[in-house]
Amino acid sequence: MVLATLRERPAAWLALICFGRFGTMLISMTYAASIPVLMGPWQMSATAAGTVQTAFNAANALALPLVSYLADHFSARRILLVSAWLGAVAALAFAFFARSHDDAVALFALVGVSQAGTYTPAIMLIAGRYPVEQRGAAIGWLLAGSSLGYVGSLAVSGAALASAGYQAAFLCSAIGPALGAVLFTLAALCGGETPPARALVPAASPRPRADRSVVLLNIGYIGHSWELLGMFAWAPAFVSVAAAAAPIPGAWLAGLLHLAGFIAALTMGRASDRLGRRRVLIALAAIGAACSFAFGWTIGLPVGLIALFAAIYGFSAFGDSPVLSTAMTEAVAPGRLGRALAVRSVLGFGAGAVSPLAFGIVLDLTNMPGSPPSRWGWAFALLGIGGAIATLCAWLLPNTSRERSA
Repeated sequence: MVLATLRERPAAWLALICFGRFGTMLISMTYAASIPVLMGPWQMSATAAGTVQTAFNAANALALPLVSYLADHFSARRILLVSAWLGAVAALAFAFFARSHDDAVALFALVGVSQAGTYTPAIMLIAGRYPVEQRGAAIGWLLAGSSLGYVGSLAVSGAALASAGYQAAFLCSAIGPALGAVLFTLAALCGGETPPARALVPAASPRPRADRSVVLLNIGYIGHSWELLGMFAWAPAFVSVAAAAAPIPGAWLAGLLHLAGFIAALTMGRASDRLGRRRVLIALAAIGAACSFAFGWTIGLPVGLIALFAAIYGFSAFGDSPVLSTAMTEAVAPGRLGRALAVRSVLGFGAGAVSPLAFGIVLDLTNMPGSPPSRWGWAFALLGIGGAIATLCAWLLPNTSRERSA
């Protein structure tokens, strides 16, 4: 009876997918939150501590194109289920057996692989079940679940660390992926499938407008990732410095970025359903680029203004994520969507991996050696170049029939 009800109600099925993704992401920030506690007992330098998170990020980035390719050929539903249960096992293994740096590198990398397998296949399943006019909002809910998972991971880990230590933090966070696997399984039993590529008949001829859109969306995603991941890496440090003399903790200001991103994911996909993908992408990318060019120069302003700026920055920089993903599902045939998302992931995450390093180099070059940085404007302006590229690509996208008729 329950499964029959869920099959008839797409919103209930989507809720299972989104909460499944939320549960999966509850392990994602546990190690980062635990680093100050682990460095002594695990005898880690700062460099060694960073390699664990690097292993997670690298494994996730390398797995994304693989799971996308497999989702095309063996169905997104199967890959999602395998990845979800792999994530549950990996998270529990990390909780019970990660007791040294070397253990954590291997086990957290496995967690990263599993998370990649619950991202692209979930987008593909949503694209297969929701019509174009509702797809932006649906994918926005999925990405909002991911954002909320980051916040939840920090909250759960912080509470457990304060009361019971890092082992308890690992275990409490590992419950999330196990619950996520159960929810993903229920969603799979209620429907949601994509035809494998080999079952589809190739189109007689390519679609020039669609091919042009794919190229522009990929380049725009590179610019978007450059700006977003660089901002996520360095904006918390900036607002902590900016709020050092204020009664409001810098961590609260940094939290505004993720909270604003969560709200953006919920609302901007739906806005693009009503107003058109191109219009929303242009507006968000342009505002995000303007924020990047200006944000670093706000240091010294009243902390309330910096908080407001941080919220606008986080909203605009993250808001085009669901819109870009939705637009890609519409520009690519279902049998090629996994491969298209795989290419996009390699390009976007590649740029996003370099962006924080480039930011740090510019920060070093524009500040006095050996002293805390006080000039941040040029480093954030570097991120703004990505936002400007994303704006230009959005402007060059072809108008949809809905946008032309408006």
